[in-house]
Amino acid sequence: MAAIRDLVDNAKEALSSKSEQQSTPKSQFKSGWQPQVQHQARPGLESDMQEPAQIENVPDFDGEPRLYKGSGKLEGRKAIITGGDSGIGRSTAVLFAIEGADSLIAYLPQEESDAQKTAQLVQKYGRQCHLLPIDIRVQANCQKIVDEAIAKMGAINILFNNAATQLVKETIFDIPDEQWLDTFNTNIHPMFYLSKAALKHMKHGDVIINNASINAYVGRPDLLDYTSTKGAIVAFTRGLSNQFVDKGIRVNAVAPGPVWTPLIPATMSTQAIKEFTAPIGRPGQPSEIATVVVFLASTDSSLLSGQTIHANGGTVVNG
Repeated sequence: MAAIRDLVDNAKEALSSKSEQQSTPKSQFKSGWQPQVQHQARPGLESDMQEPAQIENVPDFDGEPRLYKGSGKLEGRKAIITGGDSGIGRSTAVLFAIEGADSLIAYLPQEESDAQKTAQLVQKYGRQCHLLPIDIRVQANCQKIVDEAIAKMGAINILFNNAATQLVKETIFDIPDEQWLDTFNTNIHPMFYLSKAALKHMKHGDVIINNASINAYVGRPDLLDYTSTKGAIVAFTRGLSNQFVDKGIRVNAVAPGPVWTPLIPATMSTQAIKEFTAPIGRPGQPSEIATVVVFLASTDSSLLSGQTIHANGGTVVNG
């Protein structure tokens, strides 16, 4: 009897899943779109996602995908992007290329296949994408990234501190000390080391952009360590801006809400993925954050420094 009940339950779950898929809009930019529940090992690969995220496309006025159109906003600029192999980092490298910029992307060695794909997308738009598999948790490696960028590109005009990790834990008692340290060693410490090294090569008009999070403002309880690092990033952004704004070097942050990247199936529970949405009626796509990064990297944002742009799908925060 137990076996029969299991078969019935499995059939019900399959029918429910099929019904959800049929009712979900095809366009990932339309309200009601919801990712299918899927899981993969950390750190997560774009190539293993059942539903690839939007990298080159942005929504039109009807919520349908259209190719991002560049206008030379970053012509000739040179950028470092950490975590540039997939998700927001990949989309940023591609949109930078469409706008005329070359990039060096840093990523973990196990993400090589995704990095190669990112390079292909960048090269499709006639720009260069230099690949550097490296662990940014090692302090000396942050200097290596900057040295490699200067050697390959001759300049650093944009530093996008994007790489991050997270792991859902319900309470503070569930977080091992090792996880707490690893989250800080990934999410915030490299920003300090990379910024310190890169600023020695930056001049008037250059920018640093840090990837923060909505969680720094809403205090997500099941991501305590991640949330704490993102709060530190906001404070770091403000303090560093105050040091360099009078030198013409701007420092800003973007604070995404839920965004469909490989980090989600690699770190979130089934229930968390089922609830992965925003007030706008869907999670965001990497390209929708990358457009904000392009804005902050260009002269369109010339009057902004020390600020955080809240690309979170409609959650109202004060800060």
